[in-house]
Amino acid sequence: MASRLSRIWPALSRVRLSSALGSRCVSQTPKSSASGAAVTSDLQSLSPSAQDSHGHAEVSPFDKNPDFHGFHHHDPFVDVWNMRLIFFFGISVSIVIGGTFVHYLPDHGMRQWARREAERLIKQREAEGLPVMTENYYDPSTIVLPSSGEE
Repeated sequence: MASRLSRIWPALSRVRLSSALGSRCVSQTPKSSASGAAVTSDLQSLSPSAQDSHGHAEVSPFDKNPDFHGFHHHDPFVDVWNMRLIFFFGISVSIVIGGTFVHYLPDHGMRQWARREAERLIKQREAEGLPVMTENYYDPSTIVLPSSGEE
């Protein structure tokens, strides 16, 4: 299947190219067929954008190097090494510096401070002989309540 496809692929690409170009094609050879129709292999594009200054068609980097990573157009070896270096340093630096940054962030929500403060208060109450927790958060003798007539 693969070998059959590789044999017919150039013909398919010429047909697609000639149909995409439409009326912008001219024949390079005289009409050789009896019907007078130009064969797709005889067609040439009129647009100069597909060719460079020397008359050669521009080749896609993917045709030259199927493993093209986008870091170097001409040399596949340099392309692979540039990709490896960029990903190694990019990922390593972001993980190391990012992890260090997150580790040294200040205490979010003051959770560590709240725990230290609670442990300090527990030790202080135990040293004074008071219970760790009481049913009243505030001392009831210091709360000023409104009189019943002010309601």
